[in-house]
Amino acid sequence: MFLSTNKCEGIGECVKICPTEAIRLINGKAFSCITCGACFEACPNQAIFKNRYGGYVVDRAKCNGCGVCEFTCPVNSIHIENGMTKGICARCGICVDSCPTKSRIDGFDLIEEKQLNFLKSLNLAIPTLNESKSSKSHTKRNFVGTDHENCILCGRCEYYCPTKAIDVNINQKGVCTECRVCTDVCPADAIQNGVIDHDKCVLCLNCLKNCPNGAIKADNFEVNIIKPEDEITGSIVSCLNCGLCADNSTTGALKQINGKMRFDPSINIQGAKNKLEDNKLEDNKLDNNEFDNELLDNILDDAFDTNDKVSTNNEDIKSNNNIISDFGDKYLAQDDMALAKELLKADVGFEKINQKSIDSCPVSTLKEDENDEFALNGYCVSCGKCVKVCDRQNARKFITAEWDGSVSDDCISCGICSELCPKDAITLKRGTIEVDMDKCILCETCGIHCPVDAIPKTTMAKKRISNGFNLIDNKLCMNCKLCYRICPEDAIIDREDVGMMMVDDSKCIYCGACRNACPAKAFIFEREFEDFNDKISNK
Repeated sequence: MFLSTNKCEGIGECVKICPTEAIRLINGKAFSCITCGACFEACPNQAIFKNRYGGYVVDRAKCNGCGVCEFTCPVNSIHIENGMTKGICARCGICVDSCPTKSRIDGFDLIEEKQLNFLKSLNLAIPTLNESKSSKSHTKRNFVGTDHENCILCGRCEYYCPTKAIDVNINQKGVCTECRVCTDVCPADAIQNGVIDHDKCVLCLNCLKNCPNGAIKADNFEVNIIKPEDEITGSIVSCLNCGLCADNSTTGALKQINGKMRFDPSINIQGAKNKLEDNKLEDNKLDNNEFDNELLDNILDDAFDTNDKVSTNNEDIKSNNNIISDFGDKYLAQDDMALAKELLKADVGFEKINQKSIDSCPVSTLKEDENDEFALNGYCVSCGKCVKVCDRQNARKFITAEWDGSVSDDCISCGICSELCPKDAITLKRGTIEVDMDKCILCETCGIHCPVDAIPKTTMAKKRISNGFNLIDNKLCMNCKLCYRICPEDAIIDREDVGMMMVDDSKCIYCGACRNACPAKAFIFEREFEDFNDKISNK
């Protein structure tokens, strides 16, 4: 909560500017809602919610003015005027900026003991305060990463990664990146330092077939390496070993064991069977006009049989006209596993078995194997192969990343980090954030999505806001002008002539600062992100 120190002279500027009328003068001192959450718990309509600043906001679309919150408030801060609930602090922090004596402070910056003593001095009810500080001062994560200053984007590490956990994207296609793969695969030792000895070359074309960037061309019975005219630029992104994919694995096939990622495809196969059986039991979505359920069960039992039993029911399949329908006789020549997979795909309600893990990957390296839908690529097993093959630049290394939750002064309190944090470890403050290090796993989702790069990150992966929609519902807007004051792009227009707030689409970057600060939940807001890889600055 926000508190007033002994410097407070009772001038009342904070009282005037508070958009929710949550501050009043008691004995000449400014006192505000203590954000204890009693109103939130008592509201029968669930019209009060906790925002990303740690404050509480009334959803006017749900509130019916019943007054339960008013009677529940332990400090008599809540009051209802003309059917509108006021007196609940949204922790917007405007009172701090407006105080001429600088006596308003954020309770986050004080230890719990001082908060309690302040309340006791006013003879007020003491709320149950949760521990505001994490037990850890920082968090860390071990992973195999890239020294971006030394990396030349050759792609050698990507070529040799056994799990395809490294993505190298360069701007110059069809030119040599000095990855030296051609030297490794040449059976005649005809390539050294990017130069082909045509006297030794036997024209096996193995170098041409294996060149990751398509930089080797064959012409008139001679192969040559195409050299770049400009310096190679692009990006390199690899698995962070954060473990989010394992946390979201629906089958348990992905696990983080002793701090290292491990995957067992056999568990995925059994999980797919279990999921299909659960779907059938729950809603019986399978359509008998497309295939017979009992016969499908037999096929699946054979396909997932761990004893490798072979189905002998092909004649039964041929004689049953209900099962094939859209699939045709071509599947009869395939094994039972292939047919089972096709039948699984036929169920439109069947979600890919690894989809939640794939969607949770903050750097988008995790992907379904192109040749096997039950297998995965893009997770780092910490084998160190990339470290070994990067023997010239030494850019791939075993790294320990650490973060104490600090951000740069560029923070605009937009709330994207808090909104997208998969562990709910971030609480917004004015111009900065509060990070619960007990929850943070250093997945870097916050830094990857931060629109002003205020949060540090080790990866070059970056998400930028590509498009969005932002509109103020004036039926809910209480004209507090908080959005106008907090917008970092001056995209909110105060139409005093009509008593309305509007959004200037030409300036709005869809950061969400206005929506997160709005005490009336009056913004209709949507945004989309797209990948944007930072460029390496070669020195």
